[in-house]
Amino acid sequence: MGLIIWLIVGGVIGWLASILMRTDAQQGIFLNIVVGVVGAFLGGLLFSGGSINNAPLTIYSFLVSLLGAVILLAIVNLVRRGRVR
Repeated sequence: MGLIIWLIVGGVIGWLASILMRTDAQQGIFLNIVVGVVGAFLGGLLFSGGSINNAPLTIYSFLVSLLGAVILLAIVNLVRRGRVR
């Protein structure tokens, strides 16, 4: 059951990050989940307070995961286009 919740929350985080970075039209649900989960891992590494991957779901862990997903999308945009939107 935890895996399903983890995927749903990762999808929501990826979707919100893609809206903030204006890449929502380019991504599907699968890529939103990947961005959310990988971004949560990146946020957990950068801000050692925890993310949805290794901490209980709180507002702080949600925001850390969202910030990590936004940073991930900024890096991807920088590599693909040479600039951050």
